[in-house]
Amino acid sequence: MKSLTEYLWFEVPQRRGFVNITETVASLVRKSGVREGLCLVNAMHITASVFINDNEEGLHHDYEVWLERLAPHEPTDQYRHNNTGEDNADAHLKRQVMGREVVVAITNNKLDFGPWEQIFYGEFDGGRRKRVLVKVLGE
Repeated sequence: MKSLTEYLWFEVPQRRGFVNITETVASLVRKSGVREGLCLVNAMHITASVFINDNEEGLHHDYEVWLERLAPHEPTDQYRHNNTGEDNADAHLKRQVMGREVVVAITNNKLDFGPWEQIFYGEFDGGRRKRVLVKVLGE
């Protein structure tokens, strides 16, 4: 069995943002030499997410609006977590909704996606350096 472990680092300057990491992950799959297997991609921080969806600007805007409606950042005193001196309780909740990781099949040394699927890093408490694990396993 072959395996590859790599870490991707991000520092999104805004509080929230989405970064398309599809091509980076695909290049790691190619580098791994795995022809048939699985690729795990997961956020290593509790205020960030990795998810799969369409790379469409309107959808990204809709996510932003919807997530802010579900867990508004302000007023920050509405969250008990923020009594610890943090102001990021909303980011924890947004991450929970968007998910921690994705697993994608590898077929013929390529990510095996459905139509329009792409991988994104979602940031909900930006301004700090954060990492994403990419783990490729297979034959």
